[in-house]
Amino acid sequence: MLSVHKEIYLAGGCFWGVEEYFSRIDGVVDTISGYANGHTQNPTYKQVISQNTGFAETVKVVYDPKAVDLKTLIVQYFKIIDPTVLDRQGNDIGNQYRTGIYFKDKKDLDVILPVIMKEQSKYKKPIVTEVKPLENFYVAEDYHQDYLKKNKDGYCHITFDSLEDLKKEDVVDADDYAIKNIEEAIASLTDEQRHVTLEAGTEMAYSGEYDKHFDKGIYVDVISGEPLFISADKYDSGCGWPAFIKPISDSVIKENMDYSHNMVRVEVRSRVANSHLGHVFDDGPVIDGKRQLRYCINSNALRFIAYDDMEAKGYGKYKALIDEADKKGFNQK
Repeated sequence: MLSVHKEIYLAGGCFWGVEEYFSRIDGVVDTISGYANGHTQNPTYKQVISQNTGFAETVKVVYDPKAVDLKTLIVQYFKIIDPTVLDRQGNDIGNQYRTGIYFKDKKDLDVILPVIMKEQSKYKKPIVTEVKPLENFYVAEDYHQDYLKKNKDGYCHITFDSLEDLKKEDVVDADDYAIKNIEEAIASLTDEQRHVTLEAGTEMAYSGEYDKHFDKGIYVDVISGEPLFISADKYDSGCGWPAFIKPISDSVIKENMDYSHNMVRVEVRSRVANSHLGHVFDDGPVIDGKRQLRYCINSNALRFIAYDDMEAKGYGKYKALIDEADKKGFNQK
């Protein structure tokens, strides 16, 4: 069956570099330079650079969601822009060079907004990248398309170094933790585990088994057994729930906006089992002068595998990650 392609529209300064950057990402099937969200029809490049049309130089990114997800694209987008600068990127100044994410499907906000909330923790100044529905998009002139492929020494305000991150093999293969019998897996849960993972519940503060637990090992999803966190990234936040600065891999965590209880939060779920785990906040510890995240996780969503038992229980290949992280000496008890 053919995959259904999706679209996202990204403005990040001069569109030559943005187009080339995203064209190099596996799963992106097409990139088109153009002009988005202005107030005239069929604008020309000369009209747009006059700064009177309201258009932003924008790249239409067409992607196969089975090969690359929207979260990956948005994370990569923030690697090539300065989101705290208004109407400027690199040497290009003007409203047409503003940063913006324009979507056609409102559901995309559930992916976009959590990424922005996490990105904000990296900056002291507020992020000014606009996030709006796509109002219109006009394809730019032919000579703008694939400009850097046709002009190897052409101007580009971005670098492509961060694409190397995407070439690294994911440390956790989802297929290794596929659930063969979901009914059986759920039946093995306690009432508390079922309430947290399946009903998005929250255990009482300071009541969880792993709140003050700092043994060496790995924390896995209680339903699927998928690795989620390692002990070296766990710390005592004082919040009453287990806290980690990051997951074992970004790919094992799914994030959703959570507007329940009259709050705006980012919910985190496990990839394979879709278990509710907890929430992520931007008030983690400062390491090397940089504020970290705080993954606030329910103990009932986790199962701990001690370091000395990891080999026997099929998690031996992750011991090297723990050893390497331990050398950096973060774990704050």
